[in-house]
Amino acid sequence: MDVLCSLSGLDPIWDWNTTWYTPYPDLTQCFQNTVLVWVPCLYLWLCAPFYCLHLYCHDRGRIPVSVLCSAKLLLGFFLASFGFVEFFYILLMKNQEIQHHMVFLLSPVIRSMTVVLAVCIIQWERMRGCRSSVFLFLFWLLAVVCSLVPLRAKIQLAMEEGLSPDLVRYLAFFSYFALQLAQLILSCFADQRPSGKASYVKNPCPVEDASFLSKILFWWFSGLVVKGYRTPLQSEDLWPLREEDTSNKIISNLEEEWTSVCSKLQQQEKNMSSTVALGTRLPDQAQLLRKLQKEQSSGFCLLRTLARNFGPYFLMGTLCLVVHDAFMFAIPQVLSLLLGFMNERDAPLWKGYFYASLMFMLSCLQSLFNHQYMYTCFTVGMRVKTAVMGLVYRKSLIISSAARRTCTVGEIVNLVSADTQKLMDFVVYFNAVWLAPIEITLCLFFLWQHLGPSALAGIATVILIFPLNGFIAKHRSKLQEVQLKYMDGRIKLMNEILNGIKILKFYAWEKAFLEQVMGYREKELNALKKSQVLYSISIASFNSSSFLIAFAMFGLYVTIDDKNVLDAQKVFVSMALINILKTPLSQLPFAMSTTMQAIVSLKRLGKFLCQDELQQDSVIREPFKADEDGVIIENGTFSWSKDSAPCLKRINVRVPRGSLVAVVGHVGCGKSSLLSAMLGDTERRSGSISVKGSVAYVPQQAWIQNATLHDNILFGLEKRKSWYQRVLEACALLPDLDILPAGDATEIGEKGLNLSGGQKQRVSLARAVYRKADVYLMDDPLSAVDAHVGQHIFDKVIGPRGVLRDKTRVLVTHGMGFLPQADLILVLVDGEITESGSYQELLSRKGAFADFIRTFAGSERKESVTQRGSRKSIARLSMTDFMPFSRDLSQEQLIGGDRNSVVIQNMEQITESDPEPVLEDLGKLTEADKARTGRVKLEMYIEYFRTIGLAFILPIVFLYVFQQAASLSYNYWLSMWADEPVVNGTQLNTDMKLGVYGALGFAQGIGIFGTTVAISLGGIIASRHLHMDLLNNVLHSPMSFFESTPSGNLLNRFAKEIDAIDCMIPEGLKMMLNYFFKLMEVCIIVLLATPFAAVIILPLAILYAFVQSFYVATSCQLRRLEAVSRSPIYTHFNETVQGASVIRAFGEQSRFILQANQRVDHNQTAYFPRFVATRWLAVNLEFLGNGVVLAAAILSVMGKDTLSPGIVGLAVSHSLQVTAILSWIVRSWTDVENNIVSVERVKEYADTPKEAPWTVEGSSLAVGWPETGTIEFHEYGLQYRKGLEWALKGISLNIQRREKIGIVGRTGAGKSSLALGIFRILEAAKGKIYIDGVNISEIGLHDLRSRITIIPQDPVLFSGSLRMNLDPFDAYSDEEVWSALELAHLKNFVSGLPDKLNYECSEGGENLSLGQRQLVCLARALLRKTKVLVLDEATAAVDLETDTLIQSTIRSQFEDCTVLTIAHRLNTIMDYTRIIVMDKGHIKEMDSPENLLAQRGQFYRMCREAGLA
Repeated sequence: MDVLCSLSGLDPIWDWNTTWYTPYPDLTQCFQNTVLVWVPCLYLWLCAPFYCLHLYCHDRGRIPVSVLCSAKLLLGFFLASFGFVEFFYILLMKNQEIQHHMVFLLSPVIRSMTVVLAVCIIQWERMRGCRSSVFLFLFWLLAVVCSLVPLRAKIQLAMEEGLSPDLVRYLAFFSYFALQLAQLILSCFADQRPSGKASYVKNPCPVEDASFLSKILFWWFSGLVVKGYRTPLQSEDLWPLREEDTSNKIISNLEEEWTSVCSKLQQQEKNMSSTVALGTRLPDQAQLLRKLQKEQSSGFCLLRTLARNFGPYFLMGTLCLVVHDAFMFAIPQVLSLLLGFMNERDAPLWKGYFYASLMFMLSCLQSLFNHQYMYTCFTVGMRVKTAVMGLVYRKSLIISSAARRTCTVGEIVNLVSADTQKLMDFVVYFNAVWLAPIEITLCLFFLWQHLGPSALAGIATVILIFPLNGFIAKHRSKLQEVQLKYMDGRIKLMNEILNGIKILKFYAWEKAFLEQVMGYREKELNALKKSQVLYSISIASFNSSSFLIAFAMFGLYVTIDDKNVLDAQKVFVSMALINILKTPLSQLPFAMSTTMQAIVSLKRLGKFLCQDELQQDSVIREPFKADEDGVIIENGTFSWSKDSAPCLKRINVRVPRGSLVAVVGHVGCGKSSLLSAMLGDTERRSGSISVKGSVAYVPQQAWIQNATLHDNILFGLEKRKSWYQRVLEACALLPDLDILPAGDATEIGEKGLNLSGGQKQRVSLARAVYRKADVYLMDDPLSAVDAHVGQHIFDKVIGPRGVLRDKTRVLVTHGMGFLPQADLILVLVDGEITESGSYQELLSRKGAFADFIRTFAGSERKESVTQRGSRKSIARLSMTDFMPFSRDLSQEQLIGGDRNSVVIQNMEQITESDPEPVLEDLGKLTEADKARTGRVKLEMYIEYFRTIGLAFILPIVFLYVFQQAASLSYNYWLSMWADEPVVNGTQLNTDMKLGVYGALGFAQGIGIFGTTVAISLGGIIASRHLHMDLLNNVLHSPMSFFESTPSGNLLNRFAKEIDAIDCMIPEGLKMMLNYFFKLMEVCIIVLLATPFAAVIILPLAILYAFVQSFYVATSCQLRRLEAVSRSPIYTHFNETVQGASVIRAFGEQSRFILQANQRVDHNQTAYFPRFVATRWLAVNLEFLGNGVVLAAAILSVMGKDTLSPGIVGLAVSHSLQVTAILSWIVRSWTDVENNIVSVERVKEYADTPKEAPWTVEGSSLAVGWPETGTIEFHEYGLQYRKGLEWALKGISLNIQRREKIGIVGRTGAGKSSLALGIFRILEAAKGKIYIDGVNISEIGLHDLRSRITIIPQDPVLFSGSLRMNLDPFDAYSDEEVWSALELAHLKNFVSGLPDKLNYECSEGGENLSLGQRQLVCLARALLRKTKVLVLDEATAAVDLETDTLIQSTIRSQFEDCTVLTIAHRLNTIMDYTRIIVMDKGHIKEMDSPENLLAQRGQFYRMCREAGLA
């Protein structure tokens, strides 16, 4: 190179004296004309082949020629021609001495050839659809940067000599530079979309149209931030997902791969099983080991599959992280050079400016690469979440019944919520696992360079801090377990309270349960308090770690040898390195634990995703043929799992097309299993089963979606109006539609919450009938409906004259009255068909079936002809016997009422002036959790701080000021120490300096501990108050509130929101205040060193506040939108898992998968901008923060003569922390703002309507009231909700003492409403009720409810001891409790229990049978023995024997009480004093049973239907 230069008459390529050791640095002419010209060219020629190959492999379509592209090509053409012109110009002018101008001749040619290549690449990019090119941007950037030095030289020369000597060359150069600059600017913009890929999406995501520069700096996001600042964001403001982020795209790629992986795994397992010799059993240990191996390998396979799909993109992010680390470690080295420069008295100033600019540039690049890495991680995390959710959802639709039993709905939903979150965290923190140790090693290596062996003291300190924190973490995790145990107890209890709230209100038990909840809460808060104190020690040790490491290192350094001098360079470079060291030190343990949790989650997910699936071939599905049998089973043996005993054996059935087959048998004999076998839900051991045509299925327990009634019936089909009306009429749903607030547009709550059992069953049946399927499988659909309704449905739907008469029908039934009309009856005993034939054939055989029919008919001659009321109990019990049956009280209706009465909606007292509600609101029942909008109001903060109290807040502020003052002092002390002059190679009084330094540092540590403890305790005080208020508000709410508020929303308040107030808000406040005071300290230090920095810091602060306010508004709203869109995913999952068999039977899997995809995508549309918002903010803020670094450094260089190196080191090393501090402040501020929403949500229920006070002060109610039990109704009227019809209209009625009154009527007649009125569950809309002459609306609710008794239709028990369930207030002695149990026929049963009265009832009393639970409710009534007793069809769900017991006990024990019975079974009230027949809210008839029968009115007709007249 030198030879080439000397030939052209230039100096050598490099000369230090020209470049470095000079006040006016410059590069040599040779360097300028060779290296600076050739470097960009070399870059382009070397990388172009790889880049072109990349473009070849990634075709995105062809971009039409745009203005931008034309401009680039035109400029390229000009640039290339410039070089050639210059080449020919030199050839012409200097042709004699051409060998002396080789450099000047070569450079333009090389340059022009390179530009031609660049133009070709521009064209190739257009052909392959590349809209914004990083590759070319870097080329033009290099070219412009390399031209800056010659540009400066040319300008200087022109200023010295004028332009005249070589005007053409000057103009050529300036024009060339201008064109290059124009190309650089143009390459910052993105071209238009490729043709054919035009956006059909409304409001597409701007990242797709953004140039790469905009992508790097996240400028494309600014539009949404501005929009969010102006008006609160709504979900329609968000962009749809990019195609590569949608569920459809992600899962379609992944599913095939995972299916093949799964089949390989299953094949391996089969091979392993076959290697074990037949007939031998593996020992238990070996089986366990194999199971563990399977779990591990399935988890590893899942990881590998995910890595294959998302790995390449993730590796790009990892590369960014490595580059970021390189810049991060370069900064302290540059700081060292800057401080060295400050020490040199005669160093030229330009070096200082050079170092300052270099630091600024490195900081900016570090920020850019860091946030690209974070963006990549979060994008991968989001895709992993979508992928895993999709796989789990699809699996839950095809998982085998045996596998399904091993995992509860809760566990499956947990896989989707908790485990996917763990995987997302793992993606973000995984790189820290291997990178953090490298970073720590590098830090220590550089520290060793500065301080020698003393750096080991730092390692020792780290090694000491870690075990301390490990020990604390271990103890905290134990305390956390304790806290979570109590929290789980509290939430479980709250769940039961919410499910059984009706019973609590009827019995006035709210106070007892309130005390139980508060007991749990106190224990929970005690554990939290201990945990927080330990955590404060941990935080104090960690936040003081940089001081402790520095103290150990510097202390050792100055004590080892007097000649060791601490100067500014050593001190502040070491401090900068220590600050870097803190990040990997804090990340490493977190990354390790995240990785461990992710491994566990991967195993769980892998295990679930590799579970056995339903056999595709277990049922042969064939198209419908008119002349063949509908269902054929030949010699079939079926079981629920591969290993269990068969549930059906030797089954041979041919169901002729169009026939009605009835399946009968005792509980648990396999009737439902037979239908499951026909659906393919069981394991086929042998034989064959074929079904011709489409199938519709009515399950035993109706599965209802949280959608409108209309959608539940159509179930994805199009609406055919006339057929729809026929179906509604046939399924007896028309009367219900009249009662429902918005007809068939009424929204049905979760699990059919606002329908009675009978209504749910009829909707389930209507869904099947609407299908017009070929084969109907019905699992006892008539068990939950009234006798006359059942008869109607059989006649109109199932029977020989019903709408399904031409279809193949298999009906499991307990209703003996329907059997004569069946074409074929199958009798099942213990999983085998013992008899089959028509009704007459079976009777004539005189087998078990005939005996059963005879005994059954004999015992129940009094009951209805259809004989089904009593079997209802058996039907109900059969469900509890072998179904995981959760009794959710909210899903029964309010006091039961009729089997098919409508549930109470919103019961508020009606004022005349209220406007009528809009129709569509009538149908709404549950109120979805709505996203609040806008910034959190200041009142919420004031409210929160008010609950903490001023006495607590002042010390907190004082402690913060003290802590930061100590920190400032020890840092300032260090800078003074560094500036101490060196005398005879040593510094004086090092021990004293070290002592003061140590004392100030430890004072700061104590301050940190004090502040964290104080904030934690303040937070606990606040959360105790807020929880107490929430609990009181909820328990004082009327029943209407619980009807319209999903229990999930309320539980969410008690679980998630209270947890946020317990932990998240104090955490956020600690962090925010900590960093805020830290920022104040940095600003004070920078201002101390260079007061002039105020000119820069002030505008930066204003800009910062501006950017931050934009961000917080948008971020909070995005967080809310994301939270609101998350719950529908889990609700849908929950529903799908519970209704999987119905979805499969109807063949609706693809529609449900599509819905799940839409819900996940809808959630991700809010999640994506949420994490981008954080990156947008961080990039912008860190550039501001880097501005502070630049200001501090430049101003220090300017004040070189007046400033000491110590104060400069202090200012610059502190300013380096500003970027991190700024982003942490905003993050913690946003966390506080997002979590303070919890205070808002908890306070939400303070303003909802409350019921009347529980007790009235100064009430003059007699202790023994009511003494006689007379009840009077005066013109009494009731309305469930404003705008709805009156449930009771002007009832006037006198009930004398000891009268027994029966109340009967059709569905919705107002029977239950009377009972609700007496207990003031609903307040009177007009009129009054008097009991013993006292107006009940004038006394407290508890005074009223605790002195009258109800035995409700649904026997609700709470988890706790049996005694607590009978007497939660401990108001009665054990003798009284035992005598009540004896009268309730439970004494023998309870005496036989292991713990007798202390026997623990499980949730909902599931470890007692239904009959026993009903008897416990009777015992409650016997214990209270009040003068007024209301029976709400208390025996609907028990068998005949229990029914007889209850009736006889009531007759004997409540002889001198007034009894009101709401009856379905008329035979139970035929001996009552009077019967009230209700109809549409009026009393239609009222007299003694004999007189009413003689009148031949409505009562007579009802008795005739029931076979009693």
